[in-house]
Amino acid sequence: MPLEAVIFDMDGVLVDSEAYWLESRVEFASTLGKHWTMDDQRLAMGRNTVEWARVMQERLDLTMPLNDIIEQVRGGVITRIEARLPILPGAVEAVNLAAARFPVALASGSPTLVIDTVMTLTGLNRVFQAIVYGDDMPNGKPAPDIYFEAARRLHVAPAYCVGIEDSVNGLRSLKAAGMKAIAVPSPGFMLPPEALALADRHLESLEGLTLELLLDLA
Repeated sequence: MPLEAVIFDMDGVLVDSEAYWLESRVEFASTLGKHWTMDDQRLAMGRNTVEWARVMQERLDLTMPLNDIIEQVRGGVITRIEARLPILPGAVEAVNLAAARFPVALASGSPTLVIDTVMTLTGLNRVFQAIVYGDDMPNGKPAPDIYFEAARRLHVAPAYCVGIEDSVNGLRSLKAAGMKAIAVPSPGFMLPPEALALADRHLESLEGLTLELLLDLA
């Protein structure tokens, strides 16, 4: 069936912000005398704000309110992004390339304020026809809610969409939505073989995205 729409994740796909999330979480845990590990990080990646904060609350055995966790960790990420926006190679070009042929949307579990900051700084808020915030979804990735909503806003059936993801939770979300999936692992956060097996295509970076590749997914 022909491809009709392309949907991008943000953290780890368009911007190398997963490292910022890791740094901010490690810093937050350290102030409490606790340790945040790579295994902890992988569990949190791709989830919406409340869900990753809940992962932190459980993994760090915290009693503090979720809102306090969110504010401190999110603040650390925004401070880092404003100091240096880590756009990944080929990211802006890939969105514009896809937008020249297909409707395009962003579907990100990152906090709304972080998404808006990145979209404004990159100018991609003027390219995406739809931006779907994980904070507005009842269930975050790996549930398919955010991708169903992105397809709905683009007026395209999920089966005719492809999503571009860097995380295990994101790829599971795409497949649960019945969409094609392109895996583009975030630098420093390689995907395990079982996650790559979920993808229809695997790219080292968005520099490898071409119209031919997208059309070949039909």
